[in-house]
Amino acid sequence: MQAATRRPRTNHLDLAQRILDVARQRGFEPGTRLPEQQIASLCNVSRTPVRAALSLLAERGVVRWEADTGYHLAVDLAAQPAISAELPSAEEDELAEAILRDRSARRLDQTVTVAGLMRRYSAQRKTVLKSLNRLTEENLLDRAPGQSWLFRRTPDDPEAQGESYEFRLLLEPAAILTPGFRLDGARAAALRQGMEALVALPDAAFDTREFQRLDIDFHGMIAEGSANRFVADALADHLRLRRLPGIYAGVNVFRLRQSLLEHLNILDHLESRQYEVAADLLRIHLRLSRNQRPQAASRGAPALFGMISRPE
Repeated sequence: MQAATRRPRTNHLDLAQRILDVARQRGFEPGTRLPEQQIASLCNVSRTPVRAALSLLAERGVVRWEADTGYHLAVDLAAQPAISAELPSAEEDELAEAILRDRSARRLDQTVTVAGLMRRYSAQRKTVLKSLNRLTEENLLDRAPGQSWLFRRTPDDPEAQGESYEFRLLLEPAAILTPGFRLDGARAAALRQGMEALVALPDAAFDTREFQRLDIDFHGMIAEGSANRFVADALADHLRLRRLPGIYAGVNVFRLRQSLLEHLNILDHLESRQYEVAADLLRIHLRLSRNQRPQAASRGAPALFGMISRPE
């Protein structure tokens, strides 16, 4: 086998994605220099894997190498929000995604075994174990006795979705109101840019996967802004479940677009440090999203959200 056909290492792929996330959150523009030591510090890793991850991004034209100054960002991440999807996947990552898709489609039982997954996917034992360990680390699976794993309950049916929104209604507004709440300004600016770009697209070009990324990142930013580590950790664990396939199935573009406008309105008040107003708007947003009906959004959202404007 030629070296060119080898899959990149999982840790290099994960780090490449993290570099993109950091660059997007901090609003890096095309041409921004990416010193290895700075990236290593931002991502809390050593320089060696950073070099490999930047090389991987350079192969795909996301960054460029200049002999005198090193790596530079080569693309506008805000204008190309789905660029992370172009990264290759390690074998265990592809298998993990296949397992999640099949579980969401009810093609897998709640309990799975290593042997059963090996047969189903014609995969080696070590690949299956790596995939299961990754899903366990993301709190999507629990280890059961023997060689079994148990899927955690996910918000992929009406009853579970209702419970998910009730959980979030209890904690997300509270996260904003915790003493010491802090908004990551660079991350907020990058999110605003991405949301405004997506909401401006026509329906035919609306990217649901990009909406999912922005939605999770927006609510994750709120969770991480809480000064209460227990609130932040509980929300972060729950938000991981919203990365699963099918979570946004059945929600039409009208509601997704309206949701982005609600995000932007909440963000206006977070940036103005009007936290009580932002928390109230977040409660309304979560209730409307729980309904997942365009007619509900059109009755309540525009008039209600339009009543409160950003202070001068």
